Amino acid sequence: MTARSAGAMFAVATVAMVASRRGSYELAGAVMATGLIALAVAAPITGRLVDRYGQRRVAVPFFIWSGFWAAVTMIASWQGWPAWILFITFPLCAVIPNLGTMARARWSHIFAHEPRKLHTAMSFEQVMEEVTFVIGPVLAIWLSTSVFPEAGFLFATICYAIGVLVFVSARSTEPPVVPHHERPHGPAHHNPGILPLAFIMVMTGVIFGVNEVVTLAVAEDAGHSNAAGGILALFATGSALSGLVFGQVSHGRNLPKLLIAGTFGMMVLEAPVLFAGNLWVLAAVMFVAGIATAPTLITTMNLIERIVPRAQINEGMTIVLTGLIIGIAVGSAVSGAVIDRVGARHGYWVAVLAGASAFLMALGTRAFLARREMANLR
Repeated sequence: MTARSAGAMFAVATVAMVASRRGSYELAGAVMATGLIALAVAAPITGRLVDRYGQRRVAVPFFIWSGFWAAVTMIASWQGWPAWILFITFPLCAVIPNLGTMARARWSHIFAHEPRKLHTAMSFEQVMEEVTFVIGPVLAIWLSTSVFPEAGFLFATICYAIGVLVFVSARSTEPPVVPHHERPHGPAHHNPGILPLAFIMVMTGVIFGVNEVVTLAVAEDAGHSNAAGGILALFATGSALSGLVFGQVSHGRNLPKLLIAGTFGMMVLEAPVLFAGNLWVLAAVMFVAGIATAPTLITTMNLIERIVPRAQINEGMTIVLTGLIIGIAVGSAVSGAVIDRVGARHGYWVAVLAGASAFLMALGTRAFLARREMANLR
């Protein structure tokens, strides 16, 4: 939980830190986007290493590397070093294995022959991530705006280090490494079905990135920058509550159909944020907008678990969640540019268009995903 909360802090903490020190949301969004792209590029590689050599052996050295560059990033911000340095140090600290995919891989190992329990575990996993997005952004924004600009980033780094040490120390639940001669040939993205799901996760990530950057800017325009964390927490609360319900009622249902329903909900429920007249209305609308996100993410991960061979489960999940990371980066950068050029509230249009794109992809690939799912269940 500690590491999860820290992971939820980093994006908004980076935006708050850079925007406060440099006075530009476009620069803040670009720095965060660069770091997330670095994470996205490295993630499939680290995921493949984890599948081949084990979680502990790969995770520990990478997290030490990340901690060092996180410290340099904070020093660069605090000391006012040239902005281009942030585009080097922050991406370097983002080159780490994905803790969420490693946790999901453990659930897949523990409940490999118990599909109902696995579905519940995957739903629980997503709900816990949503809960951290209730806690993380509030803490990060409060620390960055009330203490000093780097405080949120510093707190996230410390929490992440503690959480990772606790996670890798639990050796009994770590999945065994599949012997080399039993592994499939080629990388996991060659499995049909992964790329459409990754695209849907990109669009979902765009919604997340837009909401984080634009909500912070809208709250600042209204003179209540501290309120952004609470508004984002409501978005995550709506998602977490829907995830709890979804995990109980959706087992055994048609996953491609559930994916269509989830992406349609993301498109429709995000649209009202364009018309929120004040922060109170925005908070209520964001709570409703979050309802569709957890079911979409849970369904996507359940599809991946069925489509990808077990020997590549960490790599496959990493590729799809990498799409989420890329989307957050794109959403942050594009919405930051929209804020600086057109105005804060117009940035939400990017999220609405992303929801529509995800829905069209889910609709267009429904039959294909259904065939892939059934082929692997036989």
